[in-house]
Amino acid sequence: MAYRGGVRDVPWWGVVSSVAAPVLLIAGWTAAASLQPYFNPVRDTVSSLAAPGATDRWVMTATFIVVGVCYLVTGIALRPASPAGRLILIAGAAGGMLVAINPVQPGVPYPVPHIVWASVGFAGLTTWPAGAWRRGSAVPWALKPAAAAAAVAILFALLFWFGTELVLGAGQVGLAERAAGTAEALWPMVVVLSCVARPAPRYAG
Repeated sequence: MAYRGGVRDVPWWGVVSSVAAPVLLIAGWTAAASLQPYFNPVRDTVSSLAAPGATDRWVMTATFIVVGVCYLVTGIALRPASPAGRLILIAGAAGGMLVAINPVQPGVPYPVPHIVWASVGFAGLTTWPAGAWRRGSAVPWALKPAAAAAAVAILFALLFWFGTELVLGAGQVGLAERAAGTAEALWPMVVVLSCVARPAPRYAG
């Protein structure tokens, strides 16, 4: 399907949700970390902020859910993107929300439900640009094949760093997770804003 046009196809509420996701994610994990008596943002994971025994664990749990809703709304609103990419983004959002109700458990090194849904979330938020791109002279720059490929490469590199830190225990797993999570939250916003810079769209195909 060829794309002709740009932004007014993204409703205002989609713009709001895309901007809110990174803001709420960073604010949420910062607030949750500040409530912990002992927490190292470089060494400790975001998931530990929602684990049983964490102080006011509801803060991070609510953050996972609210940010997931933002991704879900953005996926629905991002009509200039190809349907496959939007569905992958929505699946990633669902995985992130299910992480909230399947927290890590103290004393359990590899809690299967948490790992499964976290993997779904990370995979969806990393790979969705690969299914969202379109061809055409009027395609917003962030939905062009080259931009989508670059986004996936960068997101995958950050996710690989996070995975390597988890496996090797090199002491920077928290930093790697935050870098990956921030990039994953920012890219939907970048795509939406690139669409907003375009005139009203038409589709053919």
